[in-house]
Amino acid sequence: MSVVRDLRVLMRFRDFRRLLSVRLLSQGADGVFQIALAAYVVFSPEKQTSATAIASAMSVLLLPYSLVGPFAGVLLDRWRRRQVFLYGNLVRALMASATAVLMVSDAPDWLFYVSALCVTAVNRFVLSGLSAALPRVVDDERLVIANSLSPTAGTLAATAGGGLAFVVRLLGGDSDAAVVLLGAALYLCGALASLRMAPELLGPDRELIQPRLSSALAGTARDLVAGVRHLADPARRQAAWALGAMSLMRFCYGALLVMVLMLCRYTLTSNPDDGLALLGLALGISGAGFFAAAVFTPWAAGRLGPQRWIVVCAAAAAVLEPALGLSFSTAPMLIAAFILGLTTQGAKIATDTIVQSSVEDGFLGRIFSVYDVLFNIAFVGAAAVAALMLPPDGRSATLVVTVAVLYAGVAGAMTKVRCFT
Repeated sequence: MSVVRDLRVLMRFRDFRRLLSVRLLSQGADGVFQIALAAYVVFSPEKQTSATAIASAMSVLLLPYSLVGPFAGVLLDRWRRRQVFLYGNLVRALMASATAVLMVSDAPDWLFYVSALCVTAVNRFVLSGLSAALPRVVDDERLVIANSLSPTAGTLAATAGGGLAFVVRLLGGDSDAAVVLLGAALYLCGALASLRMAPELLGPDRELIQPRLSSALAGTARDLVAGVRHLADPARRQAAWALGAMSLMRFCYGALLVMVLMLCRYTLTSNPDDGLALLGLALGISGAGFFAAAVFTPWAAGRLGPQRWIVVCAAAAAVLEPALGLSFSTAPMLIAAFILGLTTQGAKIATDTIVQSSVEDGFLGRIFSVYDVLFNIAFVGAAAVAALMLPPDGRSATLVVTVAVLYAGVAGAMTKVRCFT
């Protein structure tokens, strides 16, 4: 298989292997932590979860990223990215352990969400840093392949982490706190793995580094404006449109995720444990779609170009999502999970490649942080819209059709933009 051959080529780069190990451990821990939170917030038998409650939880955990994200980008363009991986994962290990303690205590919900927020907020620094550091460990010729395989491997690691969380939860007597402690241990391993790389290896260039926090934050507003102007330059119009298209596709994915959560909780299964297991199966099949995207995207983007590949992914989702989703039954839902995993990850790989090819290295941290902010605003907005549209059982033909129209709009818009690039 070409994907195996491509992976062998990439694995010859020692520093790529080391960066990949940090990604796999960090995102594997993310998968463990996210499943633990989902089980605790959505699938606890004593909780009567609604779409509004899910949207509220997403808002508490994700909206602050809009504040953290810009600062993350500015700091990533100054701090040594290796140090971000080291200290970021150490902080997450500590805060995940605190979250586990709060789960088994009588602490108020707001304190639990604050602790969980600290874990997920640091995640913005780590994931943005991983994307910004990738051009430092592979050559330009293999950047598209690296963008395909590395983030996809991280997504698969998160999926595997979710599966491991199910096993630990089963063996631990449905203890969500035990699962969170497993995530903390993996975060610690990610921090230790980053020590295998030299502090200056991953950039940014030394002249951009300002170790003092006060001096780095002092120019935040000015640097963010410069980053936006850099992206708004006509030479980078393709990158700006790709980010917008990917944000809309993220909106669609978020709305459908809330619907699937409600279907698994109340419609497709008879008890919360079965619902959680079905959700895990759906996420695993979606992970298989991510892997398929890693296999097909280098070939497809090479023949069509990254922008045309985004058009194909959005158009396929526009057609297949309503065809499979309107039945609101298990088998079509699982097939749709695979299709949406493939199209969403395929479009993301293409977007990452467009951004990295168009944006100068000194701005990559800022641009990828803006990328994350757009992702989170889109995801939270999707949860809010889904909360308004979904009935208690999660069955909403209106939501399914609306998402299909949005996918079609993305495909149409990117087709027109192609004429100007």
